[in-house]
Parts: sequence; structure tokens; C-alpha cells
Amino acid sequence: MASGDAPHDVAKHMLGPHVVGQRIVVRRVLPGETGPSGGPALTDVLGVCLSWADGTCVVQREDGTSVTIETAHIVSGKPVPPRPPARHRVSAQEAQRRALALWPDLETAPLGDWVLRHSATSTARRANSVLAAGPSGVDDAYDRVLAFYAGHGSRPIAAVLPDSDEDALFRGHGWVLESHDADTLFQIASVASARRAVSRRAPERLPHPPSFEEAGDLVTVRIGDRASGVAAYADDWVGFRGIEVSPEHRRQGLGLAVMDALLEWGAERGATTAYLQVLADNAPALGLYDQLGFATHHAYRYLAPPHS
Repeated sequence: MASGDAPHDVAKHMLGPHVVGQRIVVRRVLPGETGPSGGPALTDVLGVCLSWADGTCVVQREDGTSVTIETAHIVSGKPVPPRPPARHRVSAQEAQRRALALWPDLETAPLGDWVLRHSATSTARRANSVLAAGPSGVDDAYDRVLAFYAGHGSRPIAAVLPDSDEDALFRGHGWVLESHDADTLFQIASVASARRAVSRRAPERLPHPPSFEEAGDLVTVRIGDRASGVAAYADDWVGFRGIEVSPEHRRQGLGLAVMDALLEWGAERGATTAYLQVLADNAPALGLYDQLGFATHHAYRYLAPPHS
């Protein structure tokens, strides 16, 4: 038998020349070695297939090292999805914590792994709700949420992941959707790819050059009195909120021009990840953000006690 040929009971896999360039997992026999059960020793290799020819497969691991495997020694294997970028592996709670930078005057208090949020200057729900995107780890967390917002004279609101244990917890106390809004989507993108996509679509000429009003790691960009937006930088992430264009100047690309300026501002500070938040039923915005490279990291919703 030629070295590149495999016995019928070994080469049962989904691999071949068609997987070159793809991320794959390969289970192979280690010739001459004995496994714990007394049979042949096996090992797995995960990485990108660099080549498949002349009876061998070359796989490059994530650490950069390459492994040459005789196809005759492959027991099983298959293509696997690309590993998500590091920004997508951040938990929903951590992503939301980074977005706190968008509200510089925010009063926050930890409640285990939850975050109590209150703003004296903003009525936005993101600035006036408990962030409960995972277990709190505190036995009386619910009662302490009620006490915190009662102390501020405001209605308690909770930001939770849909169908999560926290969603069930607050609903079990009779809480309902805080409004008729759809769930909110937290979307993220590579700053570099978003900048390329935005710059291709933004108008070349503007009625006014963008102006920048900086306050620490927060900036407001304005294009005259026609368009504006806010960005915040924290932990190599830059986030956006309040991108608005006056009604009489819409459909002129001014919103994209504001995003272009905000992305450039974030990139200058070293941001590699961009994020924004949009309602799930805002189809036009979602279509635009998809073209700019944004993808949904997670969805969340707001719950509150029913009005008496």
C-alpha cells in the first residue's frame, strides 16, 4: 500500500484537497504508539489546512506551528467554523460594562456581577437601569435593586438578556416589558473594516467641516447644525450614540460623515473594536450597519414593574 493511501476503516472523514485554506480538526493515529486502552494512540490537531497533496496534509495550528500528517493516518476530520475574533468572545456583561463610558456622569454601584446605574442628567434607559446580563451572585439582589431606585425616586428598570434566568427572575416578580420597543441589539465591528466601509460611502464634500468637542474620553462631533453624534473610548473599544441628522438634511450622507469622524477619533486613540446599539425592528439602520461590517454580539431588553 502506498504511503498516501489509507485503509478503508481509517479514511472515513470529510477532508480532502477542498479544505485547503479552511479551519479543520483532524484526528490521526500516532504510528508506533499505544493509547491508554492498549490500542493505537490518537491525537487531534486543530488549525488551518495549508496543503493537501502527495499523501500528506499540512495543518497550521493557532500558535503558528505546522504539523504534517500522512493522510493514511487520518481517522476522522471535518471543517470547523473560523474561531470568532476576540471581540466576539467577550461576554454580554463585559461588553455592556465597556459601553458605560458613553455616559460620563453615570452613577454606578456594583451588585455582585450586576451594575446599578443612575444618571441625574439623562433619562435614557441605558443610564437608568440595573445591568443584569448574567447571574448577580447576590442572594438579595432583587430587593436591593428595588431599594436603590426607590432611593433615587425612580421606577426600577432591568436590562436583561432575552429568555435568560434574569429575564425569568424579574418576570417572576410580575415585571413586564418596559415599553413596546423591540429588543435592542448590541452590535460590534472591527474599527479598521468599519472605517474602510464608511469612507467609501461618506460624501466627499460637506457643507461644514466636522467640529470636535472633547471631554476626556468622550467626544461630540457636529457638522454645522445639520448632524451630530457622540463617541466614547474605553479599553480599546469606541462606541457611538445619539447620531442624529436634522430632518431637512437627511439622505445626504451626513450621518455617515459623522460616523466617519467618530471612527477616526477612536482609531487615533487605539480603538480596535467599534460598537453601537440599535432596535431589532429598525430594518433600515440594520441594513446600513451590516454594510459597514457590524454584527450582533447580543440582544437585550428592558423590564420594569407594571404601572399601578
